[in-house]
Amino acid sequence: MRYGRTLERAIYPPWRENYIDYTKLKKLLREDESAPSSPSTESPEDNWTDDDESKFVDELVNVQLEKVHDFHRDTYEKLRDRTAKCEARLDTVAVAQNGEEEAQDRTKSTEATDATDASDAKPNGESNGNGKKPVPSESDKQETLKEVLAELDQITKETNELEKYSRINYSGFLKAAKKHDRKRGTSYRVRPLLQVRLSALPFNQEDYGPLLYRLSAMYSFVRQHLEGAENRGISVSEAVEDKKEYISHKFWVHPDNMLEVKTMILRRLPVLVYNPQTSKIAEGNQPDPSMTSIYFDSPAFSLYSNKVDNNEASSLRLRWFGQLAEKPQIWVEKKTVKNETSSEQQFTTKEKYIQHFIKGEDHMEKQIKKLEDRAGVDSAEAKNLKSSVEEVQTFIKEHNLQPVLRANYTRTAFQIPGDDRVRISLDTDLAFIREDAIDDRPCRDPESWHRTDIDNQQMEYPFSAIRKGEVNRFPYALLEIKVRNSGKRKEWIQDIMHSHLVKEAPRFSKFVHGVSILFEDYVNTFPFWLPQLETDIRRDPQEAFEEEQAKRQKQIDDDFAVGSLLKSRPSMSTFSPGKQTRKDIISPVGSPAMAGKANTGTSAAETRMSKLGNIANMEPTQVNDTAGEADDDETGTTRIGNERSVTVPGGLKGLFPSFSTSKYAASRRTAKLPPGVSKPESWIKDAGPVKVEAKVWLANQRTFIKWQHVSVLLASLSLGLFNAAGKDNSIARGLAVVYTIVAVLAAAWGYGIYMWRVSLIRGRSGKDFDAVTGPVVVCIGLIVALVLNFGFKYQAVRQDWNREQDMVMFNQTLAHWGDL
Repeated sequence: MRYGRTLERAIYPPWRENYIDYTKLKKLLREDESAPSSPSTESPEDNWTDDDESKFVDELVNVQLEKVHDFHRDTYEKLRDRTAKCEARLDTVAVAQNGEEEAQDRTKSTEATDATDASDAKPNGESNGNGKKPVPSESDKQETLKEVLAELDQITKETNELEKYSRINYSGFLKAAKKHDRKRGTSYRVRPLLQVRLSALPFNQEDYGPLLYRLSAMYSFVRQHLEGAENRGISVSEAVEDKKEYISHKFWVHPDNMLEVKTMILRRLPVLVYNPQTSKIAEGNQPDPSMTSIYFDSPAFSLYSNKVDNNEASSLRLRWFGQLAEKPQIWVEKKTVKNETSSEQQFTTKEKYIQHFIKGEDHMEKQIKKLEDRAGVDSAEAKNLKSSVEEVQTFIKEHNLQPVLRANYTRTAFQIPGDDRVRISLDTDLAFIREDAIDDRPCRDPESWHRTDIDNQQMEYPFSAIRKGEVNRFPYALLEIKVRNSGKRKEWIQDIMHSHLVKEAPRFSKFVHGVSILFEDYVNTFPFWLPQLETDIRRDPQEAFEEEQAKRQKQIDDDFAVGSLLKSRPSMSTFSPGKQTRKDIISPVGSPAMAGKANTGTSAAETRMSKLGNIANMEPTQVNDTAGEADDDETGTTRIGNERSVTVPGGLKGLFPSFSTSKYAASRRTAKLPPGVSKPESWIKDAGPVKVEAKVWLANQRTFIKWQHVSVLLASLSLGLFNAAGKDNSIARGLAVVYTIVAVLAAAWGYGIYMWRVSLIRGRSGKDFDAVTGPVVVCIGLIVALVLNFGFKYQAVRQDWNREQDMVMFNQTLAHWGDL
């Protein structure tokens, strides 16, 4: 799509006159849409003079750029002023509330006459508890809160539009400069000048973080006072729950949609401010925490292979906040998934103990002793710590684990303090870095547990000092939404999950993705989401809305059919396959009006979907639980504590507990085909064209080339041995022939295996590609040839030595007889 059309579609109507005048710039440039795009498109009558160049540059750099920059600056200042006015209006409500509470306390401790005076002053709305300032009535408070909420919605909307405004105009200036340099680049170039001016007027680099924090705090205050105790914290019934189940949803977010997603979330959830010292001194300008995770695996990447192939595996990682030079606490986390049951061991330690702990030289006796002294020798905490340490060290030793991958990212957490029903985290600036020491050029010192070049120099994103092949920067942000499975689904959460702003990424794992990208030559299997990185995840809002409606309709039809099978068909009043209720319609863009409505119930389809999701056991939430919790990286679930287990039903077993997926049961389940229907001879999956991953095809070719390389080396060896042997050395010539035969067999084996694997790939076969016979035969053949070579050579030396001894004795005998 041409930029002019893109600009027209992106214009916010109230600001139309303040956008870049791209049409005027093209006219000044004498841009002809039908002309070819090349620097030599000037015609004889199209003489570009210095005056023309001056007019274009003046219009681009001075007029248009100044106009856009001034408007962006003024609009941002107005938004800040409007935000300050909203804060002032909310201050009156807060002061009045505090005054009422103080007056109530004073009423209990003063004389009856003072209590009467205070009670007379309040109903009239003329003064607060001190009798000095007017106190608004309850109706005035509600009206003020509603007006402020409407103003906050408008500010949020204009903040989103301002970010889009800066982005589209920035692209317009670069496009105009590119057109100019392509058309007039033989004589004039305007791109360097434009870059200088853009650096001086950085309208596209505005940080909206402080404004968003202020809006978040006001949204939280207004929501608490308008919606009452529902959103102020956990109710009594919920607080005494021993078990809390959560459903986890993962998404990718394009950088262009980042700010809009943040504003949609902060309208309902405040931003959690992380501070490693204490929450009492946390400030609003505290930056989001930078988190680092180091994952372990064996040189053969066995943990990765089990994770990708079987989805049942164990994993180990170290995790901390901020820079390692600040000596933070380091979390040691081990997760095990087996037979749909997950368990976790987790404890903290310090940096100086990590290397000895990994080698098995330090069993954390000091930490265990301190915990036993504090909590008791027989306490559950001490026993859990001791068993966790032993299990982790045994796990490292058995699997020969070492650090292989580092993941660094910045986390923004959203949650109502004291209310953990909805927990959202947004990870940005995600970078994967090689941390291995498995080849001839190790990225990490084998005697150290981490890369000292990164931590000593306190490198930060984008880690530009690291070599190209050792770092990979993830192009999107990771959004994770955890909702307590309490039978109540918020409509604003549905708006985010089903909007065009996010791309669903179920079971995405940082560990799996990092290994598959940075160690592609060491692994043979890859996750399913890799091809999606090559496509643009941005979608048109209307198309996303229509796709979601179609998906919902299909889900309703499926649930209706499943309900009939289970003999628990939902009533027709709940939903119907042919129509949807108003609650099933979601907003295609997540507008504030739609997000402001509360969902009072869930459909049977949503309830059944929630039972099939990723469920986790959680404990009461603190600030750091969301900001720094162990994310759903390995198993799709989150746990906090030393060791827990949870069984997650999935697939057919979740829907039909008595349904068996064994081969025996499948063979016994034979359905009689109706008349006129025959059993298909080929699968539907085999009907379309074969689409093979390039990595799979190239891996097969690479193996074939290595076989031919071995064959050429053996043939060269045999030829050199044959030529150097001479005519009289029959043993060496015979061995040269043997080496030649082995070389021919290796070449034939390599070609045969190559063609066999090609047939498996084309036929979509599920067989293993392993072929261990050829390497074993070649190795045995070479060993036998070398042993025979050594034996024959040793026998020839012995014969020469015996012959020499016989000659010496014969000469001595002749000399003796000569003397006689």
